[in-house]
Amino acid sequence: MSTERAYKELLVGKTGHAVAVAVIDGGVDIAHEDLKDKIWINTLEKIGDSLDNDSNGYIDDINGWNFIGNAKGKDVQYDNLEVLRLVRELQPKYVSVLPTTPLSEDERRQFLRFQKMNTDYMRRLQRAQFTEQAIKGFKKQVDSILVGINKTNPTLKDFKHYKPKSKMEKRALSLIGKGMQEDDDFEKFYADLVEGVDHYEAEVNYHLNMNYDPRPIVGDDYENGRERDYGNADVKGPDALHGTHVAGIIAANRDNNKGINGIADSAQIMVLRVVPDGDERDKDVANALLYAVDNGAKVVNMSFGKAYVKDKQLVDSAVRYAMVHDVLIVHASGNEGQDNDDSPNYPNRNYVDSLGLNMGIADNWIEVGASNWKNDATLVAEFSNYGKRTVDVFAPGVAINSTVPESKYKEEDGTSMAAPAVSGVAALIRSYYPEFTAAEVKKIILESVIKPAQKVKIMQNERKRKVYLSDISVTGGIVNAYNALKLADELSRK
Repeated sequence: MSTERAYKELLVGKTGHAVAVAVIDGGVDIAHEDLKDKIWINTLEKIGDSLDNDSNGYIDDINGWNFIGNAKGKDVQYDNLEVLRLVRELQPKYVSVLPTTPLSEDERRQFLRFQKMNTDYMRRLQRAQFTEQAIKGFKKQVDSILVGINKTNPTLKDFKHYKPKSKMEKRALSLIGKGMQEDDDFEKFYADLVEGVDHYEAEVNYHLNMNYDPRPIVGDDYENGRERDYGNADVKGPDALHGTHVAGIIAANRDNNKGINGIADSAQIMVLRVVPDGDERDKDVANALLYAVDNGAKVVNMSFGKAYVKDKQLVDSAVRYAMVHDVLIVHASGNEGQDNDDSPNYPNRNYVDSLGLNMGIADNWIEVGASNWKNDATLVAEFSNYGKRTVDVFAPGVAINSTVPESKYKEEDGTSMAAPAVSGVAALIRSYYPEFTAAEVKKIILESVIKPAQKVKIMQNERKRKVYLSDISVTGGIVNAYNALKLADELSRK
């Protein structure tokens, strides 16, 4: 993205204005060594007095707000996928419906939707249960092999010399060999394996468990979408890895000789905790957007998404509010390797009516896909969603090193990493050229992309294809900080 070049050639001797960037995510470790000086502070609040000093409905919201916790300090860590929540809501009404059951037109439409969602839910559950057992079985074999090797951090050579005691161990050795072939790092391989086990356990026990519903923890009137005064001030929460990683990409301290350099040196991270381990809820997303706008955020990063939506109009209303108040929203396109033109990812820029019909779009919205680091046919990350009409640009999203809790650092992949790269560029422009509106900042970013000449590989309709980047995105390009700032400077002089 030529970020360092931009600082060396375009920003020398210049001072940027502070820009609040709202990170709507799963929480941020605000004490991280590389972030603690880059966190937004609500100067109208007094720390620890348990009073709502600024009368905004949120007590002690010094650095933002947590919409998935309660006033007693208890937080939601896991939640269901939206498809399960919708199936659970509609099941009592439609589970016993027969082809002969009389239904109104609206009920028939809702029943067909329920059937489709229920089928998808069962497919996801069965796949998660199967994968959980498979990955646990694999880990069991790996642990058995480790005992035989008797080393805490064996090398690929150690595994090749090990004589398997069963067919299962032999198969496990083959998989270990493939997994360690690139970097011969067993600690990383094993950490990824444990992470995989944890993920599929969460899928089965929480995301897709019909008997699990954590919302009573929050204590709100969940069906009241206009309710705003709930939650707590714990912006870190029980698992802040994802949000901390996102925040670091945008704003990690560039002047402390620690860790990494964030993209925007003047960005101040406003933390809004909305995303659990599972799918976020529309009510919380809408409230986080409203909070961000009301408290002065000029860029909002949303590195989350889901395949189903409960109350899109509620989120749309908050998005409209952000548009009216000159806020730029940057959203990750998703990691399903799918075409978002055909399979919508939520939230998105399209406004809809009660029937789901399109009622216009949010102009100040940038949808971001993930790019790889090689400028060849693998340029688009294999997991990244795309869309000729729905994905604007691509940005780096593979093996991105950034901040994680407890002042540590880690590489992560995802469009979740690509979106904050764009948010960082947006914050740079709004910091050094504050005269530009959100719409103008978006235009600058989109018009300054690098456009690769070669075709790239994607999966489309379960088939591998080679396409131009312009076939799967609005701009056909990769975001570039240097080009964006250069264009901003040129436009500022006109």
